[in-house]
Amino acid sequence: MAAQRQLIARSEELQDGGRGVRFEVQWHGETAAAFAIRSHGTVHAYLNRCRHVPTELDWQDGRFFDSSGQLLICSLHGALYQPDNGLCIAGPCHGLGLFKLRVAECDGQIYYLPETDI
Repeated sequence: MAAQRQLIARSEELQDGGRGVRFEVQWHGETAAAFAIRSHGTVHAYLNRCRHVPTELDWQDGRFFDSSGQLLICSLHGALYQPDNGLCIAGPCHGLGLFKLRVAECDGQIYYLPETDI
């Protein structure tokens, strides 16, 4: 039986390049930190885990973007990730990507779709 979608935020909570929303998911049988952000009008979600060192990315609660509001940045060592696909474009994890999670935006709400992730 597929898991139910999980409400994670109201659409208005996510602004382009602004504060993200943290939430938890079940990932490979364990509870894991995750986050959702909005970039260029689209919501994206990832595990909150840098690909270089498994530490959370946000430098303050919900702060995932760099000062330009264009790229995601790791709080530990400054690795930069593209917000639309999670690809690391600078730093020690160059070429690796964040673990992307499926989300849907419907009727002013943002949902995590757990049945699509492992």
